[in-house]
Amino acid sequence: MILTTCTQKIDDPVKGDMTTFIDGLMKRMTLQEKIGQLNLPGSGDIITGQTSNSDIGKRIKDGQVGGLLNIKSVDKIRDVQKVAVEESRLGIPLIFGMDVIHGYQTTFPIPLGLASSFDMALIEQSARVAAVEASADGICWAFSPMVDIARDPRWGRIAEGAGEDPYLGSRVAEAYVRGYQGDDLAKNNTILACVKHYALYGAAEAGRDYNTTDMSRIRMFNEYLPPYHAAVKAGVGSVMTSFNEVDGIPATGNRWLMTEVLRDQWDFNGFVVTDYTAINEMIAHGMGDLQTVSALALKAGVDMDMIGEGFLTTLEQSLKEGKITQAGIDQACRRILEAKYKLGLFEDPYRYCDTSRPGTDIATGEHNRIARETAAQTFVLLKNEDQLLPLNDKGRIALVGPLADSRDNMAGMWSVAVDHDESVTVLEGFKEAVGDRAGILYAKGSNIVDDKDLDSWISTWGRPTMDTVRTAGELRKEAVAVASKCDVIVAVMGEAAEMSGESSCRSDISLPGSQRQLLEALLETGKPVVLVLFTGRPLTLTWEQKHIPAILNVWFGGTQAGNAIADVIFGKVNPSGKLPVTFPQQVGQIPLYYNHKSTGRPLEEGDWYQKYRSNYLDVTNDPLYPFGFGLSFTRFGYGDLVLDKTRLTGEQTLTASIEVTNTGAIDGAEIVQLYIRDLVGSITRPVKELKGFQKVFIKAGETRTVSFTITPEDLKFYNYNLVYDWEPGEFVIMVGGNSRDVESASIIWEK
Repeated sequence: MILTTCTQKIDDPVKGDMTTFIDGLMKRMTLQEKIGQLNLPGSGDIITGQTSNSDIGKRIKDGQVGGLLNIKSVDKIRDVQKVAVEESRLGIPLIFGMDVIHGYQTTFPIPLGLASSFDMALIEQSARVAAVEASADGICWAFSPMVDIARDPRWGRIAEGAGEDPYLGSRVAEAYVRGYQGDDLAKNNTILACVKHYALYGAAEAGRDYNTTDMSRIRMFNEYLPPYHAAVKAGVGSVMTSFNEVDGIPATGNRWLMTEVLRDQWDFNGFVVTDYTAINEMIAHGMGDLQTVSALALKAGVDMDMIGEGFLTTLEQSLKEGKITQAGIDQACRRILEAKYKLGLFEDPYRYCDTSRPGTDIATGEHNRIARETAAQTFVLLKNEDQLLPLNDKGRIALVGPLADSRDNMAGMWSVAVDHDESVTVLEGFKEAVGDRAGILYAKGSNIVDDKDLDSWISTWGRPTMDTVRTAGELRKEAVAVASKCDVIVAVMGEAAEMSGESSCRSDISLPGSQRQLLEALLETGKPVVLVLFTGRPLTLTWEQKHIPAILNVWFGGTQAGNAIADVIFGKVNPSGKLPVTFPQQVGQIPLYYNHKSTGRPLEEGDWYQKYRSNYLDVTNDPLYPFGFGLSFTRFGYGDLVLDKTRLTGEQTLTASIEVTNTGAIDGAEIVQLYIRDLVGSITRPVKELKGFQKVFIKAGETRTVSFTITPEDLKFYNYNLVYDWEPGEFVIMVGGNSRDVESASIIWEK
């Protein structure tokens, strides 16, 4: 129950339902207190034990704060909450939010990596662990999941989402919401999820963060909006606005987006929060002064203003001038109060302040085990010539590269709560894996980048990694000397963690710095080379694919990255990850994605160039690695696709089956993928669309039959009038191990 000091201020929530309770509370609130609930500042100058006398403490007492972001630890949060519930007039508790993106202190692979697992139970489990840890540290609201569809790898925030596909993105969004929110938000180990960035943020022009977005509504509804909608249907409690414009109006001030679609069409009943200063940024967009854009956001359907304080400082004046209504303020306030009620904060404002939990629920041995096992399931084997991998744990192994012993770069971007000193490096993972059975010889070999300014921009929390004493040539010479003494070379290279994520866009997405020259020098030793690739985005790896015998893409694997990489490299785990995004051959092919439309002059399959066809002179239309691609230490053979019907009517169901055989000598898991093409439509349709997938474990020599059930629901799309329905006609059903290599059969489906 709520503390005695608070029951004098707030009616007991147990005595009535949520609506009754909030009705009573709002009748007692002043206009200023209602507007204060809409204000989400940063944690400011909070020092445990001194909150009451701090600037933010004074504002909390005055009812000017609805919640805080980026504050953690039970002691600090309890201290702040005490001011809110015991020293403010009505004792309304605060909500505490944080960017819990891919784990809390126990950090999991970056979201793009997690999507590579195609394992929704695994992703849900990672979010559940994150919720347990964050809630144990006082946090009750996560600014996650990010579900923006992204088809331009230059955009740094591609690392935060599930890639290019709306079907996969939708399933991932649902898994995150289930993991964070569980089955009861009032439990102290569940947290409110916040789906972001609504909407279309991943389509920023030129792959440049915060840039303009423009597309047709047909494309919005069919390709970019589905993951947000899936999160809403999964019950997500909050939605964050995006920075970009939609139809010429910034999302934060776009009523069509925030009210007509989100609430009227999708029945969203949570609250909407802006991204960091998004209201204020509408001024630079050219939408008016702070008072004007704040009113625009409120009328659009925004409920909470993050950091900018436009609501706090202008809404009262706008109300006096008739530019907004009291009903609009009341509605936004109610939604914030409802979220707090659902979290159980009115019943017990200290629900998330159990001082015993941090020591038992954060960075536990079990959580580290889950993180290690999860990371190994996300790695994608891109090449394995002559079955070079897995390596034997004997002889001498050269471990070379700027990321081989770079603790700060293991967890990846947006690891705001991680203790980087606890991250396991690749060097540590290798030494632990081989023990005294093999010798591990290490050399850095190169910097991640060779420019001091760039190194400072991408350093993790201000800790640069560039060697400023030795030249690139000296680093390379040392690595070659080490490699020459060994039987095999493992080159650990790629991007720094902060080269992807927010405000980390790249126009050149090849290996940075002098890492290519290091690879060339290592190849000249004549020793076999394995490239372990850290990246938060698709890179252009045409040269590497041609020359390096084995390539394992490990994204950023989290705090257990080093152990997980060793597990795969030495064969303890057989990799099964598949790419959730297309890798281009050259940056000039961007945007490049599998579910594109056909042009009126399509290039014949297998051709490079035909005059007056849609193609390039200097590169084929093909990706380097297609969506859904990923190898294994074993091999999988696909039989013929078998359909139980070839003509269907109405609500009948179709079963598509295929035999998958592990033709190798190692047990392994294969992610079998279902694609459908609608050959004729009232609007143009993609050449194929992912409609299902199954991760199937198959023992060496074993054959498994994998079946998919297809219904008319799988054929639906938004037509020209934005009506969601399916149309009769001919369809191609495709099943395979990636979007390119499929077995196919045709059907006729009539209404």
